[in-house]
Amino acid sequence: MLKPIILFMALCATVSAPLAASGTPPYVLDQTEVRDIHATALNRDYQVYVALPDSYRDSKKRYPVLFVVDANYAFPVVRNIAQRLARHAGMEEVVVVGLSYAKGDDGVFSRRRDYTPTVPRNHTYRSDMPGRKALFGEAAAYGQFLSAEVLPMIAATYRVNMERKVFIGHSYGSLLGLQMLLTEPRTFNHYILGSPSLWYDAGIMFDRERAYARAHKDLPASVFFGIGGMERLAPGKKRSRSEEDADMVEDLREFDAKLKSHKFASLKTRLSVFDDEDHASVFPLVLTHGLRAYLSSSK
Repeated sequence: MLKPIILFMALCATVSAPLAASGTPPYVLDQTEVRDIHATALNRDYQVYVALPDSYRDSKKRYPVLFVVDANYAFPVVRNIAQRLARHAGMEEVVVVGLSYAKGDDGVFSRRRDYTPTVPRNHTYRSDMPGRKALFGEAAAYGQFLSAEVLPMIAATYRVNMERKVFIGHSYGSLLGLQMLLTEPRTFNHYILGSPSLWYDAGIMFDRERAYARAHKDLPASVFFGIGGMERLAPGKKRSRSEEDADMVEDLREFDAKLKSHKFASLKTRLSVFDDEDHASVFPLVLTHGLRAYLSSSK
């Protein structure tokens, strides 16, 4: 079986595959827009994909806004599920903002660099882009790009309620979410974090969590953690903080327990394990339950 992170990368890669030269027009999602944005400090170009709710054109209200990374895969999933919950399950309508990979970069290359908190020690990862070495550890800089440039652009362009911002990530994308949670938690009001790669760099996020707890008396955040029940270590193998021997379910249970142990007054966390789901299949369930944990419903 493929390693969890490879499975997720494969999903991302399939979405960005070029269309056949058939001359037929591409399928376009209704009520969506694409905007270019230059990351000044990073000196890279990105795009944001924006999906507007059904009532947007005929309303003056401000909507909760969902920011989702790995947008090449996740944006249409989040847009469609959020839309369906609003239409058929009484959930609040939302604006969905998808955060693309850097222009000119392969998705695997871009997310390794932008979503990871450190350069992993003694790594043997190979670059998927010929002539360019694999890059890691720019999550802090990418998070600043989101805070300083993406969020203000969305606030100035769309009728969104910036007091109800939701971050959505999966796998490496959840590492980025944890990076912001443990440095600038108020960047978002709610975090939906699926299958975080807590094994990364020998469990560096456990070190970050301990450091935060030593330096702070509160953590103002709402977090929904979700993971597939099949993301466990194979029987007979000894658990460790390595990708090959990680038990992602137990890692997440341990991390959530450590957060709860500090009894931060403003922290709310919830963890759900979805049986019979693996790293590649669990994201839609994490998303649905994570949205329901935060957005109100009339039903």
